[in-house]
Amino acid sequence: MGVAIGDSVLDVAAVADELRLPLRDLFSEAVLNRFLAAGPAAWREARERLTDWLTLPAHRAVVEPRLVPRGEVRLHLPFAVADYVDFYASRNHAENVGGIFRPGQPPLPRNWLHMPLGYHGRAGSVVISGTPVSRPSGQRWEPGEAGPSFGPSLRLDFEAEVGFVAGVGSRHGDPVPVAEFERHVFGACLVNDWSARDIQAFETVPLGPFLGKAFATSVSPWVVPLDALRAARTAPPPRDVEPPPYLREDADPWGLDLSLTVGINGGPVSRPPFATMYWTAAQLLAHLTCGGAPVRTGDLFASGTVSGPARDQLGCLLELTRNGAEPIVLADGSRRAFLADGDEVAITATAPGPGGEVISFGEVRGQVVPRPP
Repeated sequence: MGVAIGDSVLDVAAVADELRLPLRDLFSEAVLNRFLAAGPAAWREARERLTDWLTLPAHRAVVEPRLVPRGEVRLHLPFAVADYVDFYASRNHAENVGGIFRPGQPPLPRNWLHMPLGYHGRAGSVVISGTPVSRPSGQRWEPGEAGPSFGPSLRLDFEAEVGFVAGVGSRHGDPVPVAEFERHVFGACLVNDWSARDIQAFETVPLGPFLGKAFATSVSPWVVPLDALRAARTAPPPRDVEPPPYLREDADPWGLDLSLTVGINGGPVSRPPFATMYWTAAQLLAHLTCGGAPVRTGDLFASGTVSGPARDQLGCLLELTRNGAEPIVLADGSRRAFLADGDEVAITATAPGPGGEVISFGEVRGQVVPRPP
């Protein structure tokens, strides 16, 4: 287990072992799951211990040799993913997509303002940042063609998202109220929910996304604890419709003022603001469990594409290019309607911290490679 400290990574397991701390067994695991399952008291104790190690002179001789330059560290999938669920929580994104695919009709489905919409993804397709993403194949029905064809996706896209990582599980059949969000969720990470838009468009009706989303979902190696994000909490946009009681939050909701940046091949193409998300993470968890589905340690649920109201705040190429009709220009002058082989997408994010400092989420990065013949 490592903790990012500026440009270094602290080898937490080594420090805990040398200081003979009770938490050292949790810190020595290859993934965070045992630590996540230990619950909020252990999470708080770990943060308090880390603060002491990094600030008290008495620990300097032990801590400093355990700070490794980040460039010398290989980062791994931080937790074993139990289940993966992806939501559709941005109103801007939902209205933009509705306008593209249902012109002349109401952009939002009639259920959208009443509950968070989502779909179940594949936990086995969640990969760590830096993993190459093979262009998926599937059936797509191209405009003007007499019927569907099978082959590599011609409209490969990224989706800039924020994910939330569950720690303490819940009992099957027991909903998790919005007020218990912090009891079950440890922290947040960055997610790129890669999407094959042509495969997705042909398969979606009537059961929703399947192969168009199943090939890869990239996550960042760093999970930012909720305790570190308290200064970033903010109110979500006003409600058009009063949600049902199980989705109502108190006076301190879990909207988050996060600033995302999406880059392709080293140049920024969008800066989506997470504060515009209509549904909060606490509401997503409450809806996910309202029918009795349990939370398990290592569950990952993502926000869906983060998009703001401005053209340069859109979180996917489907919106940025109006489904390919208006290609964007990259930093090198090339144009993209959708991703080309060799393109590398990097998503970063920051959050305000207490006292005016900036908290970094690191990045989630992936390069598109052609599928081997």
